[in-house]
Amino acid sequence: MADKRRIQRDLKRLQRVKTWQLVILLILAVFVAATFLRLNNIGMVERRSAVIAADDTGDANVTASRLYDLQRYVSAHMNTDMGNGVYLEGSYKRDLQAAQDKAAQDSNPNGNIYKKAQEVCAPQFTRYTYAYLQCTIGELAKYPAENNLITSIKAPSQDLYKHMFVSPVWSPDFAGWSVAVCLVIATMILARLVSLVVLRSILHRHYKSI
Repeated sequence: MADKRRIQRDLKRLQRVKTWQLVILLILAVFVAATFLRLNNIGMVERRSAVIAADDTGDANVTASRLYDLQRYVSAHMNTDMGNGVYLEGSYKRDLQAAQDKAAQDSNPNGNIYKKAQEVCAPQFTRYTYAYLQCTIGELAKYPAENNLITSIKAPSQDLYKHMFVSPVWSPDFAGWSVAVCLVIATMILARLVSLVVLRSILHRHYKSI
C-alpha cells in the first residue's frame, strides 16, 4: 500500500507540469536558437565579404588582417561553415600578371613574341584569367624559341589562394547555449513521457496483483 501511494504521489508531481507546456517552451527555445545560429552565419558572411573587398584593393596587409578576423570568428562560433571557403581572386590575378610580365622580358629572335601573343589573346579574354594564360602559351608555341619562354611563365597554384577555416560543433555563445537549452527541454519531455509510462505500468500491475 505504501508503494502504491508513493507511486501515485510521483504521478501527481509529474502531472503538475503538462507535456504541452514543455512542448511550447521547446518551440520558443528552438526559435531563439535558430535566430542566433542565423546571426552567426551572417557574421561569417560579412567577414568573408570584407576579405574579398580587401583583396580587391590590393593591400596585402589589410587582406591578411581581414583573414585573421574571419579565422578567429569562424573558429569561435558554431554554424559558420564556409562552404568552399574564400578565394583571393584579386591576389591570384595580380601574381599571374606578374609572372606573365616577367616572361615578357625574355628576348627572342622573332622579336617580342610575348607582345604578339598578347595582341592575339587580349581581345578574346579578360587579361588576368587562366584562360588568357592558356591562350598566350598556345600563341608562344608557334615560335621556334617558345620552349624557354613557356617554361619561364610560372603560373601560381590556385590552391594557395584558397582559405578554409573550420567552425566548432558547439560554441559557448548565445547560439550554443540556446541549443543546449533546447536539448535540455527535449530531454525533460522524453524523460517525463517515459516516467509516466513506467509508473502507470507499475500501478496497472499492482492492481492486477490485488
